[in-house]
Amino acid sequence: MNSIPSQPLCTGEEPWLRLSRRECLNKLALGLGGIALAELLGGRAQAAPAAPSGASLPGLPHFAPKAKRIIYLFQSGGPSQLDLFDYKPLLNQKHGEQLPDAVRRGQRLTGMSGNQSSIPIAGSPFKFQQHGQSGTWFSELLPHTAKIADDLCVIRSLHTESINHGPGVTFMQTGSQIPGRPSFGSWLDYGLGSENANLPSFVVLITKDKKGQPLMSHLWGAGFLPARHQAVRFRSGGDPVLYLGNPAGVAPGNRRLALDRLRELHEQQFAGTPDAEISARIANYEMAFAMQTSVPEVTNLKDEPDHVIDEYGPDARTPGTFAANCLLARRLAERGVRFIQLYHQDWDHHGGLPGGIKRETAQTDRASAALVSDLKRRGMLDDTLVVWGGEFGRTNYCQGLMTAGNFGRDHHPRCFSLWLAGGGVKPGLTYGETDEYGYNITQQPVHIHDLHATILHLFGIDHERLTYKFQGRRYRLTDVHGKVVKGILA
Repeated sequence: MNSIPSQPLCTGEEPWLRLSRRECLNKLALGLGGIALAELLGGRAQAAPAAPSGASLPGLPHFAPKAKRIIYLFQSGGPSQLDLFDYKPLLNQKHGEQLPDAVRRGQRLTGMSGNQSSIPIAGSPFKFQQHGQSGTWFSELLPHTAKIADDLCVIRSLHTESINHGPGVTFMQTGSQIPGRPSFGSWLDYGLGSENANLPSFVVLITKDKKGQPLMSHLWGAGFLPARHQAVRFRSGGDPVLYLGNPAGVAPGNRRLALDRLRELHEQQFAGTPDAEISARIANYEMAFAMQTSVPEVTNLKDEPDHVIDEYGPDARTPGTFAANCLLARRLAERGVRFIQLYHQDWDHHGGLPGGIKRETAQTDRASAALVSDLKRRGMLDDTLVVWGGEFGRTNYCQGLMTAGNFGRDHHPRCFSLWLAGGGVKPGLTYGETDEYGYNITQQPVHIHDLHATILHLFGIDHERLTYKFQGRRYRLTDVHGKVVKGILA
């Protein structure tokens, strides 16, 4: 029988034993070392393997997709559905009267209006009219959106548990009210991979110089998914992506040589310590190098004809405006970016609603409609899903003092509106109904998890099967909830 070496294991006294502690544990995966490694990596070792950059996971999509890409026009702050989409003439008839207890049904109010001695009904000061062959109701604040009524599916029966902005926006963007989960775009990138090699699969654009609730990076972060699935934010101005350019005196050829050597070092590290973070780092370096050429090209609007820019509105010539971001979103979609997320803030009108909502619709209505029309004209709307909406709605009663020409509305999670276009959604459809007071849903409720499940379905994904194992549990975008809203599918 061979004798056992007298030296302790992994001392480094023999060439074959010159292993670091982590390498030693990794190579003993069949014994206690594998258990210890899982503990050291904080659960990452239990995670399902991520697809390589540019590739989808095996078995995805689960069935034939209708949509290839999504442009999400997120209106942060909670636009008032009662002044835009959900026409309730009874509110005008009862303007100034107290909200009946039978309508409220004892439901809680926020801390901002729960202590009011009076909660008077507030009718909309804006005129509503039906548009298109579908006869969809739109407020006079949305004249351009009204022109594409027959291309839209308006859902009036969305609801959420979130009553404040932080958890509300986080819920809409990640499927959880608690920060830390992967964002919607990260889930799509993880499951389906990228359609291009020179731009990120997930891009975020934020309207510049806006006020309102802050937008945190966790809204477009990868959470516990590999870091390469997080979004890249494009900023307004001359440097859309920070630190993308080479330092002074560094030529592109020299940069390429440096990245090649760095990749070799990372690959050596990965061979000894297989860690998803290392492969993600390699992918991010390569993407940054590719974007040095692709980002200046896609953000340069000089090749856009004047009549196209004018369609989006005069603000489209100013980088960072909502109109310019809508036009840039179309250009990104043309180049294979899968998830393009626009954020537009300042819809939180607790007071001064008539003036505030006029300002925001003036900035967003024309460009939103132009984006849909532009995609349709280019033959892209059939496989591009456009989504417009916020995190919750507004109350039918006034928050604070109501005067003859001014009032505000509090947060209202029990019912709100959102519209979708293209990407396999039925056009010219109004889905769901609220009561005559616009306070409760009466038909076809749609929860946030249902919306997420439906959007994933349009991309050919069964929301119950797109999972990622982390810390002993398999997570998904819809958690343990959600059902596909088949009534809005074309």
